[in-house]
Amino acid sequence: MYLLDKGLKIPLFVVNFKNYLAAQGERALALAMIAERISRKKGVAIAVAPPVAALFYVAKNVDIPVFAQHSDAIQAEASTGQLPINMLRANKVKGSLLNHSERRLSFEQIAESVKMLRDNGLISIICARDADEAKMLASLSPDIIAVEPPELIGSGRAVSRVAPNVVSGSVRAVKDVDSKIAVLCGAGISQAEDVRAAMMLGADGVLVASAIVMSKEQERIIEDMSSYLTGARAF
Repeated sequence: MYLLDKGLKIPLFVVNFKNYLAAQGERALALAMIAERISRKKGVAIAVAPPVAALFYVAKNVDIPVFAQHSDAIQAEASTGQLPINMLRANKVKGSLLNHSERRLSFEQIAESVKMLRDNGLISIICARDADEAKMLASLSPDIIAVEPPELIGSGRAVSRVAPNVVSGSVRAVKDVDSKIAVLCGAGISQAEDVRAAMMLGADGVLVASAIVMSKEQERIIEDMSSYLTGARAF
């Protein structure tokens, strides 16, 4: 698997902080440190994607993998108001999410970004809406594809339980193109049983956001979900 060459193990648990106020500044670091503590305790690979305003601050202060929520396929020098891919590694960022439903990109933009991430030794996590899009994006050989039907994001209705065919179909579609690409299950994942269902459907891990970030029991939820993600440590 591509990820083994980049120091990231499967199964993988990714927590997307989005831009929630509950995960800004010191609170972003506090949540990342909870994830780090549980990763060490449970021996589970956990990565975090903080908001851009806290990205480098978090990356500097934890040892688990930290991802950008989005990045731009441009050179770092003469640019303003963007997050160039080639500045991530210098700031301890492991890679980038791309094409989330809240930050969609064209196929050409994704292709350029995946290539630039690869050229910089960084990991790409590309979001797809369904099996068809997942198959198309697999042709770019990203490291990870995260399947998230937009209508289920933040709904509390886990795709792994209300639309299991989307998960299993996406896993098959991606692996048929390139068996080395990891497939994560996202959208509506809110409890441990949702993670268990995703893993039983063949997913290589999960991508979770609001169920953790907005909870008053962040540590308990991460630990409960982690119980279904056994495997090698992330670092």
